[in-house]
Amino acid sequence: MNPAPGPSQVGRLRGPLDPDLDERGFVPFTEVQRAASAFSGEIVRTPLLPSPSLSELTGRTVRLKLESLQRGGSFKLRGALTYVSRIPDSEAERGIITYSSGNHGQAVALAARLRSLPAVIVMPTTVSPLKRKGAERLGAKVVLAGTTSLERRARAEAISASEGFHIVPPFDHPVIIAGQGTCALEAIEDWPELDTWIVPIGGGGLAAGSAVSLRALRPGARIIGVEPKGAAAMRRSLEAGAPVTLDRVDTIADGLAPVRPGELTFRHVAELFDEVVAVPDGAIREATRFLLHTQKLVVEYSGAASVAALRAGLISKSGRGIGCVVSGGNLDPAILRELL
Repeated sequence: MNPAPGPSQVGRLRGPLDPDLDERGFVPFTEVQRAASAFSGEIVRTPLLPSPSLSELTGRTVRLKLESLQRGGSFKLRGALTYVSRIPDSEAERGIITYSSGNHGQAVALAARLRSLPAVIVMPTTVSPLKRKGAERLGAKVVLAGTTSLERRARAEAISASEGFHIVPPFDHPVIIAGQGTCALEAIEDWPELDTWIVPIGGGGLAAGSAVSLRALRPGARIIGVEPKGAAAMRRSLEAGAPVTLDRVDTIADGLAPVRPGELTFRHVAELFDEVVAVPDGAIREATRFLLHTQKLVVEYSGAASVAALRAGLISKSGRGIGCVVSGGNLDPAILRELL
């Protein structure tokens, strides 16, 4: 991959929750292990389901890591719960706030509920009704702001400044990355033969955490990221050699549509990934239908991206044991009816 910026170039401000990064500027694997040991039964150890159809198609053994069956309907609870559980009482008592297209917001709402904290979630005006209602059902207040991740972030920061809420970042933080890294950690523990990991990329928290776990436990494994063609912020950033902001995004996969990757997540992907591919929306839609009909899985468009890339023949030089992350299952009922 393209060279990543050194630690001095990455413009993150350290906070009281930040663990020390390693000598290369990566989240240490010990932080992933710490996160896993602290879950205390609040996180589902999601299944690694064999896929006979995909195995036959590829001539490889393919298994699906079903984060669509996680509490809150996506992998996001791993990072959110890890982060929220570490906020000191003195900082958390006024409440927490985050900005999200949906799944991270629901995860923060659930983490806040588990800790009996008030929560505010800033979501786009285009948010899926299912995801908005999910956050509200968990007791969070939803505020709508704009259509891009930058607009949501600005609104959340303004509310935080005026109300004193603690901001829970969606992806670009070491603790979030460590929590998301437990997904790949479980997969490796459950399937030692895994030698290729295909993971969707939005802001990059799940991707970065996956790389931390795999490079520690399976250093020779191939790690491949998948983005929608209409929102390929990480690929564009890799080509530029630094994070870039897209002028616009256009994809059905709303959970994979930040206009800019994180500084820290970019560094992990640039240094630790083998490849990042971009998949068209048509392939994502067909992969969602494929999972519904052949695997009996209800998966949102963002969650089907890794399977879409595999079915579209975009994954080169794959090994014998392929793990595909199905990252979320919060599919709008209207879309489900269309797929059926």
